Amino acid sequence: MLFNSLEFIIFFPIVVAAYFALNPRYRWILLLFASYYFYMCWNYKYIVLIIFSTIIDYLAARGMYYSNTKVTKRIYLFGSLISNLGLLFFFKYFSFFGENMNVIFEKFNLFYHVPEYSFLLPVGISFYTFQTLSYTIDVYRGERPPERHLGKFALYVAFFPQLVAGPIERSSRLLPQFHKVYNFDYERVKNGIILMTWGFFKKVVIADRLSEYVNIVYNNPHDYGGFQELIATFFFGSQIYCDFSGYSDIAIGSAMILGYDLMTNFRRPYLSRSIREFWGRWHISLSTWFRDYLYIPLGGNRVVKWRWYYNLFITFLISGLWHGANWTFVIWGALHGFYLVLAIITAKQRDFLAGRVGLNRYKGINDFLNLSWTFVLVYFAWIFFRANSMQDAMLIIGNMLNFETYNLSVQLFHFRADFILSFVLIGVLIGVEVWQEKFRLIETLVSQPRIIKWAVYLLIIGSIMVLGKWDENDFLYFQF
Repeated sequence: MLFNSLEFIIFFPIVVAAYFALNPRYRWILLLFASYYFYMCWNYKYIVLIIFSTIIDYLAARGMYYSNTKVTKRIYLFGSLISNLGLLFFFKYFSFFGENMNVIFEKFNLFYHVPEYSFLLPVGISFYTFQTLSYTIDVYRGERPPERHLGKFALYVAFFPQLVAGPIERSSRLLPQFHKVYNFDYERVKNGIILMTWGFFKKVVIADRLSEYVNIVYNNPHDYGGFQELIATFFFGSQIYCDFSGYSDIAIGSAMILGYDLMTNFRRPYLSRSIREFWGRWHISLSTWFRDYLYIPLGGNRVVKWRWYYNLFITFLISGLWHGANWTFVIWGALHGFYLVLAIITAKQRDFLAGRVGLNRYKGINDFLNLSWTFVLVYFAWIFFRANSMQDAMLIIGNMLNFETYNLSVQLFHFRADFILSFVLIGVLIGVEVWQEKFRLIETLVSQPRIIKWAVYLLIIGSIMVLGKWDENDFLYFQF
């Protein structure tokens, strides 16, 4: 079931109405069954995987808690890691691993062929796997006791607003909320609806509109030149942001209506003035997960410099692989790791140069240059993220650098109203993002006179109804 579907528009109000009408003692049962139904609408067979992960991690956490030795605790932890990561590897990476091993075997004339299996990737498996793993690791570290209530732990793993594309919630934040009673709160419901509406606007009005141009160019890179591929890359950066942050807004807003608080997952990342700042604003739940469960255990920055650089780079390399079983994602992650390491190495030289040319005296100009450079680096990396293969990515980059391919008369980009509207909508998004840097969107809006805020509400809803692409396009991060 997609958020941008008629089924969800019917499903969600029914769940909300039943939730607040039900005795608080039994609400978790309703939400758990609603979450399982939500997932089973995609493929009912794969609900077994979620239930399997739930039971394994519930038992592993309790086993660790009541163990008297570190060895026994580690056995339970490894059982959880192997079970969850094994499922993730089998469904997401086995074919990728097999293909590359077969290439290596052929290079060395080794006559062994890794068998190839093709499975439908379970939607959201990377998200709920990481969410439940963080729970068992926290119990192992002694940072929290195990959850005694199996049903509420199952709800933590499968909570439908954030089940298939996050935010990746920590058990310390979300699990305690399932033990509280939330009464109907008009202000929370209103704010949740506003946030969901903004999320729908970003998804169906902006992201799905831009995807039409992006898909045409990136799926046929041989047919277009540098100008068209430059525009398509610019569109993709806006598409993936609106698509994923739109999902997060809908998830956070729907949970808010029910009384639950999910973590902020995006904070206007394209206003970042460095790659480090970008990763403090983009997919925050994932970047903090890798920080706490991979980067810091590797030693973080509390090691010699070369090891610090290695820790950063390997973290982003694995982050890229998390996104998909394709070398394009690995390169995307490696690029961001390289950006961060290079920024650390050249920090003193860049500060010295900025002082020599006087940029330190002009904060506005310096910030603009840093923002522009960060924008270029991020969008360059998006080429690999979106390209269907490494060959396509290199072709697109080559066309962008070859100005002889800049043909402005290609029919795809004639100045149609829909094409111009795409730029207008991106401009609207940028305006709202800049405004949000100084003011809180919902609080500012609801504090306005009734005629102004209702005019804004009706304008956004009307735009969704008139300009929205209601083809029930998947959210991009469902494939991860």
